[in-house]
Amino acid sequence: MPAAQFVYLPDDHTWDTVPAKRTPQAMIANNDLALGRLVGAVSHSSFWSDTAIFVVEDDAQDGFDHVDGHRTEALLISPYTQTGKVDSTLYSTVSMLRTMEQILGLGPMTQFDAAAPPMCAAFTNQPSFAAYTVQPSQVSLTALNGLNAPLAAQSAAMDFSRPDIQNEEIANEAVWASVHGVVP
Repeated sequence: MPAAQFVYLPDDHTWDTVPAKRTPQAMIANNDLALGRLVGAVSHSSFWSDTAIFVVEDDAQDGFDHVDGHRTEALLISPYTQTGKVDSTLYSTVSMLRTMEQILGLGPMTQFDAAAPPMCAAFTNQPSFAAYTVQPSQVSLTALNGLNAPLAAQSAAMDFSRPDIQNEEIANEAVWASVHGVVP
């Protein structure tokens, strides 16, 4: 297996609330299931004892459709992470990059990753090699947006041919409203 691989799971971008397209919840649940399957496959392989999987959401810098407008989740999955613990240390995406560089034995690429704190507190020296078993989705993976979904007309007018070209303010509001029932 290569020393480093990058995997893109695209469904977290969603189709917002475009009528007859999958709902944001369905798409994100599909993305989560794909991540679970990836972790399950790696954790059941001979590579698990030497693996760390870093997970970040795309677009964490733009909007409140993730955890909130000031932060996002970051996952670090490995036999050497502190299972069942939450590390509340203030990290940035560059901290994650710095940690990857250190694990791979690479020097920093810029002054920013050189100065970023590595995610040392997330690790333990007592590994658990237990494999992960994928759980079935608790959310419909096929639910569709209705004609009256929040901001459906605005979403339908946007171009979804590739990520990051939509009006982010409207996109964020549509996803938020579809989940919370109100436009922020």
